[in-house]
Amino acid sequence: MLRVLSGPLSNFHDLAANDATTALIINVIIAVGQFQRDLQNELTAEGIAAAEAEGRYRGRPPALTGARLEKVRSEFRDQGTSIAALARTHGVSRAAVRTALAELLPNQPVPPPRSE
Repeated sequence: MLRVLSGPLSNFHDLAANDATTALIINVIIAVGQFQRDLQNELTAEGIAAAEAEGRYRGRPPALTGARLEKVRSEFRDQGTSIAALARTHGVSRAAVRTALAELLPNQPVPPPRSE
């Protein structure tokens, strides 16, 4: 253990102390933490702005777009193909198919929570 026996930090051994040196050091540590948080927020905002400018912000891109999306919708609407079969045929998840068909599907009731 290193002990500072003299100088401005010699009394800094108890964070609960009410002396001026302890208060100063605690306030400096708090200010550095706030500065780091503010800097991180600025960098995050810059990154989000750059991503939005490139059109690649806000989540994962849809699995089904364009012609594939229209094909899935027409197979569901015209042929009555099930969601699971559409997912297997097009190599996507059932959730992706449900998302693609959301406007075609009637409002589904929320299933009750499972009891354990």
